[in-house]
Amino acid sequence: MNTLHTLIIVVQVISALSIIGLVLVQHGKGADMGAAFGSGASGSLFGASGSSNFLSKSTAVAAAIFFAATMGLAFLAAQPATESGGVMDRLPESAVPGAIDNAVPGAVTPPAPAKEGAAPAGADPSSQIPQ
Repeated sequence: MNTLHTLIIVVQVISALSIIGLVLVQHGKGADMGAAFGSGASGSLFGASGSSNFLSKSTAVAAAIFFAATMGLAFLAAQPATESGGVMDRLPESAVPGAIDNAVPGAVTPPAPAKEGAAPAGADPSSQIPQ
């Protein structure tokens, strides 16, 4: 799901940048008056009137892609999370430090450190003198 989210964001950013570029390349309404007096628009890449149609349609396609990506992100955001908790919650029991590993024969937890004033292992507690 994370890969899909990243892919949709990349598509949305690319479409937003293309919309910005296409809008900046288009001529405004005031540019038509200059073209009527022979400002050389007929020598352009798209011809005298072809650029406005091509750029307008390209902008509309980029806007449709942008809105579709936005709807996709909204749909993904509305979905509830499938997993809760952190990375440590998904570890198997054998990966927890101090646990007995049943998968490895002979693996045993290390002994706990002795408390201060406690009897050593194997000693008779009645031989201890309280302090």
